[in-house]
Amino acid sequence: MSGHSKFANIKHKKERNDAARGKIFTRMGREIAVAVKSGGADPLANSRLRDVIAKAKAGNMSNDTIDRSIKKAAGDLNAVNYESVTYEGYGPNGVAVIVKVLTDNRNRAAANVRSAFTKGGGNMGTPGCVSFLFEEKGLIMVENDCGMDEESLMLLTLDAGAEDFVTQEEGYEIITSPENFSRVREAVENAKIPAVSAEVTMIPTTQTALSDPEDIKKMRKLLDLLDDEDDVQDVYHNWENEEAI
Repeated sequence: MSGHSKFANIKHKKERNDAARGKIFTRMGREIAVAVKSGGADPLANSRLRDVIAKAKAGNMSNDTIDRSIKKAAGDLNAVNYESVTYEGYGPNGVAVIVKVLTDNRNRAAANVRSAFTKGGGNMGTPGCVSFLFEEKGLIMVENDCGMDEESLMLLTLDAGAEDFVTQEEGYEIITSPENFSRVREAVENAKIPAVSAEVTMIPTTQTALSDPEDIKKMRKLLDLLDDEDDVQDVYHNWENEEAI
């Protein structure tokens, strides 16, 4: 765990997705709608909604946009029922890929995800075919100039229940169990420390490097196609050198 840094990947994705900010906000709005429907519109009484709000803020979604999304979801609870589905498969040279979707049409989502795998030189597999290569963890990423020194931040997060505190060149990675994520995230938030990223994610336990230019081209195409899909919320993979491409 401690040897794996996601900072470069997170920054790379944010830069790559700046042009598609509207789509990102649409996806976050969908997550907010699901959270509101499952636990109500009051963040104080809905821990899932609090976590989604934190994720949205880390993605540069404004408070006004978040509030509008919550109010819209609260006033339209009977509109669309989104189903959470996870697909697994392989990219070029056996890169492991997990795709999480929120969809109102499972058949459409499955067909589009399968098409993306095929066009990207990979193939969609059966449930569980690659998930054993990942660990579900809470991950909070904080930059060096967060306003608190390293030791104090480490003690704060470990006392709140973090499993690991990793110092990287760009900042700090705070790793938690999924169960303790909300508590640790709120400790960071209450200390007025801004997060680069804050979410429960899938962290690969092994990495697969790509050296063939054609494989790299296909892998990038696969990720771009998945990113273009409206139903796709998150994509996780163990491509080691993505940020260098």
